[in-house]
Amino acid sequence: MIKVAVIGAGASGMMAAITAADNGAQVFLFEKNDRVGKKILATGNGKCNLGNLNGGLEHYYCEDQEKLGKLFQIFSVMDTVAFFENIGLMIKEKNGYLYPYCEQASAVLDILRRELVRKGVQVITDAEIVNTEYQGNGFVIETAEGRTMEADKMIIACGSYAALPGKEKLYGYQAAEKYGHKIKNIVPGLVSLRSDASFCKALAGVRSQAKISLRIDGQEAASETGEVQFTDYGVSGIPVFQFSRQAAYACSTGQKTEVVLDFFPEQEPKVFYYNCRLRFEALGDLTIEEFFTGMLHKKINMVLIKENGQKPGDRIQKLGFERLWEILRQCKEFVMHITEASGYDKAQVCAGGVLLEELSTQLESAKVKGLYFAGEVVDVDGKCGGYNLQWAWTSGYIAGRNAAGNSTEELLSTPMEEKNA
Repeated sequence: MIKVAVIGAGASGMMAAITAADNGAQVFLFEKNDRVGKKILATGNGKCNLGNLNGGLEHYYCEDQEKLGKLFQIFSVMDTVAFFENIGLMIKEKNGYLYPYCEQASAVLDILRRELVRKGVQVITDAEIVNTEYQGNGFVIETAEGRTMEADKMIIACGSYAALPGKEKLYGYQAAEKYGHKIKNIVPGLVSLRSDASFCKALAGVRSQAKISLRIDGQEAASETGEVQFTDYGVSGIPVFQFSRQAAYACSTGQKTEVVLDFFPEQEPKVFYYNCRLRFEALGDLTIEEFFTGMLHKKINMVLIKENGQKPGDRIQKLGFERLWEILRQCKEFVMHITEASGYDKAQVCAGGVLLEELSTQLESAKVKGLYFAGEVVDVDGKCGGYNLQWAWTSGYIAGRNAAGNSTEELLSTPMEEKNA
């Protein structure tokens, strides 16, 4: 019987352990915390967004998109649905988003823990791994308490720095480097952005629908539309999260990084100008504060007025339309300079990690035979919407099954409809 050690009991680690055991291996699952799967409880705002039927590589960041596509062919979102339904979890779908029917992340964790027990996985908690050694035909694993264990195969599923207080020591990255792997620079992902704009505190707590674009060195790099949340330090919200990893990389390399908000994305610039002109002609006797009332949130209005050197009581007729337009045009190009992404403790995921190009389509190391990687430790990260958990299930399944000696290569040539029949 093949002996498999899984390092890390998050989503990918538990999936790897369950799958390896299901394929006949003797499995030991090591977790440095006092219990498994803690991060799962926080996913999907406590509801656990398991995956997304609106899948596609465009929702993922990875330098080897071709290989990533093959991995999702092996274990797709429909395989995720089948896996969880087979172990007793009822699933519901909302606009493509998949959740447990009860909408409780705790139910997902409870069912995974139950499956670990049912499959005979030996779960070892409070076990921080401090060293592993490859001995040609297997691995020796050592914990901080001095406990050692031998295994034929080893799966690194230690996660990332996301949701941790700082860049604390994570054995997954250390092990990867020890065994000769390159680590792509790691930055926070799905996280808020910090700005040095003088008006941040004035806008704190405001929420507004807008198109928000990321501009790096003067060039638009990404854009999203949705509810943007202003904070006392910058901007947040799902639209910001979606391109935060790009902003984080840009800031880390000293590139000029800005976000540009368009509060009227449904109006073309010429149409917006025309509508503002008509508004001016109809309401020319108002103060500038009165003119802006009803256009945007009052706090945004006041920032626009004051940042442009005007007083709320100034009469727009006296100001004139051309000067007023200089303020109004910022409703479609409201610029905030970004200094950095918020810390790892605020991040939902991390970008960067072990390069996928150095792993096979079985997620086995190209450097060391019998060494596998799964989850966030690999340089794959997705947008909000269940995509990161889908990567956890996919990578955990592939690493676990192959470590147990049951190759997934045949699934690459199996038609999707036949595989999911």
